[in-house]
Amino acid sequence: MRRTAGQHDLPGAPAPVQRLVPGPVTGPLPYSRPGAQPAVIRLRALLVLLLGPALLATSAWAVEPLDYRVLAKKPQERRNFIQGLEILDGKLYVSSGHYGQSRLMRYNFSDMNLEVSKSLNRRLFAEGVTILGPRLYQLTWRERMMLVFDRQSLEALEWFPIKGQGWGLTNNGEQLIYSDGSDRLHFMSPDTRSVSRSLRVTENGRPLDRINELEWIDGRVWANIWQTDRIVVINPESGVVEASLDLQGLLPASERRPDTDVLNGIARDPADGSIWVTGKRWPWLYKIEVQQGN
Repeated sequence: MRRTAGQHDLPGAPAPVQRLVPGPVTGPLPYSRPGAQPAVIRLRALLVLLLGPALLATSAWAVEPLDYRVLAKKPQERRNFIQGLEILDGKLYVSSGHYGQSRLMRYNFSDMNLEVSKSLNRRLFAEGVTILGPRLYQLTWRERMMLVFDRQSLEALEWFPIKGQGWGLTNNGEQLIYSDGSDRLHFMSPDTRSVSRSLRVTENGRPLDRINELEWIDGRVWANIWQTDRIVVINPESGVVEASLDLQGLLPASERRPDTDVLNGIARDPADGSIWVTGKRWPWLYKIEVQQGN
């Protein structure tokens, strides 16, 4: 069978494994499915400003409503089924999903020119992406795999199995943090590849599930909630949702097509602290400023 250039084969058979993983692989395939002064208000300061003493005077479960304004937008490839975003050193890294269409891409963020595109095996459904040190990590969905790439070349280095499905992915500078579609965030060592803890996320005292794409911003986990246009801000120690940002209407109805899907994708640019959001098969990346809600 002919393969397109840059396509990575699914580990599971000797030859494909060698193409995806140059070194030794352990374990069977579980196949079944930190710069410049910010241009926006830093989250920690924002929460202190917005919540202040009022938080202590109200229920510990109080969720602060946030608002936003659009500062700028950049065009992007509309075909991308966005599952993960990362911005670093002037580059935008995109994980685009769907069976038979999953890709890992790097763009020059200033002009959005595509520099590298890696197609995954048709049996892999790409999910969240994050960069930690010299490596880029990309989740897969039902296949329960973490793919590891060289950050500079985007060449595949290896893969390892994860517990549960792969949805969103970020890191706190030391640990990988991923979601599995439930109400849990899993904290994993990139060295031992073991989960050190699984954090239950609650909103107003109740479990919050369908946690999707993730981004670490100023000591908090920002998360898309699947099938909504909402982002929540999660305390990574307690699991409590501290704030909620409703982005409904960000993409106008006039720019939606039949295949336009939900909001998904959060990235913070370390160069200026700006926050960018988008959605699955959306034509734009939006730079937003987070503000106090009503």
